[in-house]
Amino acid sequence: MSCGRTAAARARLRPRRYRDAVALPAQAVRQVILLRGVNLGPRNRVAMPALRQLLSDAGFEVVRTYMQSGNAVLSSELDAGALAQRCRELIAERFGLDVAVLARTRDELAQVVARDPLGEVASDPKRYQVSFLASELDERTLQELSELVAPPERFVAIGRELYAWHPHGVARSKLWARLASARLGVAATARNWTTVSALLALADEQPGG
Repeated sequence: MSCGRTAAARARLRPRRYRDAVALPAQAVRQVILLRGVNLGPRNRVAMPALRQLLSDAGFEVVRTYMQSGNAVLSSELDAGALAQRCRELIAERFGLDVAVLARTRDELAQVVARDPLGEVASDPKRYQVSFLASELDERTLQELSELVAPPERFVAIGRELYAWHPHGVARSKLWARLASARLGVAATARNWTTVSALLALADEQPGG
């Protein structure tokens, strides 16, 4: 006769804290969704009330939007990468648009704000841009971006975020032209510091607040 135990018997003998950890459901966390290139002209139009309805109907909770440039805050059990992909699929199905979608958890966005590497020089939050990337850039691309900086512009790369200060605006900035182009090689979208700060505040609001 075998002296081994069945899988069920071993599970009954496992310490309770491990069994409970396996059984616990995933917990929804606040996350920020950023759409690239919507509502900038006659193409890629996405009404924010329709976007809120779409995300709510998909099962996401406490959905809110900010401005018209494609910003949403919601609660989801998906990780940020899976959430971005799901939102992209939903937008394609509902609006017929294939737009890049980036996502950051509330805590990730809080880290972006806390770093603020150019805060001491960026006196106008609307000219202080943060580019959110799907993945980190390679060293060659980062070097090319650094070479495009025209003082008094400033540029700092930290992980999946690129911070850029354009004191004279972006119209003639070669750095901005590259940051806003598809030549980065990864999905990316930028928001000014006013919007970044507002999205963090929105993520921190209590439901019903």
